[in-house]
Amino acid sequence: MKPDLSIESLALPHVAAMHAYVPGMQPMESGWVKLNTNENPFPPSPKVIEAIQRELANEARGLRLYPNPTSAPLRATIAAHHGLKVEQVLASNGCDDALNLLMRVFCSVDRPAGMTVPSYSLYTVLRSIQAAEMREVEFDRSFELPIDAIASSGANIFFLTSPNAPTGVSFAPERIAELLEKFSGILVVDETYAPFAEQNCVSLLADNPRLVIVRSFSKAYALAGMRTGYALANPEVISLLDRVRDSYNLDRLAQVAAKAALEDQAYYQGTIEATKVLRDKAAASYEERGWFVYPSAANFHFVEPRKGGGAGKAVAQDLFQCLLDNKILVRAFPNHALTQSFLRISVGSAEEMNRLGEILDAWQKK
Repeated sequence: MKPDLSIESLALPHVAAMHAYVPGMQPMESGWVKLNTNENPFPPSPKVIEAIQRELANEARGLRLYPNPTSAPLRATIAAHHGLKVEQVLASNGCDDALNLLMRVFCSVDRPAGMTVPSYSLYTVLRSIQAAEMREVEFDRSFELPIDAIASSGANIFFLTSPNAPTGVSFAPERIAELLEKFSGILVVDETYAPFAEQNCVSLLADNPRLVIVRSFSKAYALAGMRTGYALANPEVISLLDRVRDSYNLDRLAQVAAKAALEDQAYYQGTIEATKVLRDKAAASYEERGWFVYPSAANFHFVEPRKGGGAGKAVAQDLFQCLLDNKILVRAFPNHALTQSFLRISVGSAEEMNRLGEILDAWQKK
């Protein structure tokens, strides 16, 4: 007789004990204003659509064939865009794929990862898959980069978002260069939102072989639905990542879409500048309400709403529920003392931001 074992008991204990990443709500019905996952309010470049349509021509016969296994044409385009060698680029199935590969290569039971807190919660999920320890370095409310604490964390690989999520605060390349001088492990600078910022760390790659930069096509390039991203690093790091990635990690349509997007910088610089205008207008409106808002170098704001002269977790939760009741989605972070009084609000279209403003006015008048 077969032993009566539960499925969970057959799983690796550390996997059975872990919690999955919880993404922002994705409503299925229409009528929602989605300001919770920092998606682009503008459509992709028309050239992206044309590239996909070309790939689907002739009854989409090309789809029966495997894609380019290394995403070679896309890698070459990314390298040219950043002034790097192809050997310094890895194309990935979204930014998250690159992060996962980095964890596989540089993180294990006896090689801890590290991250600043608060930050992107997926990092914790990925280190859990490796049964590894996470060394957390806490920000204070100033969100100044805690260089010495990171350098002494003992992490083998450390993840830093710049611009930071969830605040949008950007860290100067000079400060990150200072960190690289003191930190002895692999430093991953997650630049998912960098196209909206005034500065980035790509120039630091030349002199820092332990630096890895991760980028995404989901935000500035309006391709969240295509799941494309990439990593920039020393060729030795890229070679290691290539050894552990899926052999066909990026499908044919994603490859051609991302390539076409990078090749149409004129279009995207226009939409990025338009997003910045909407961002700055929104920041001014939050400040006019007497709310605290961090200076954002991304396409979202981290705001501390006030009502009746007060702020706090209860106020943030009350506004969150009011917005939800009016079919407006934002993101709350109630489980950390530094974030519980804040909401993260994406920059939407002009129409969406006007709708948001109407509901905020009504909420404050209650």
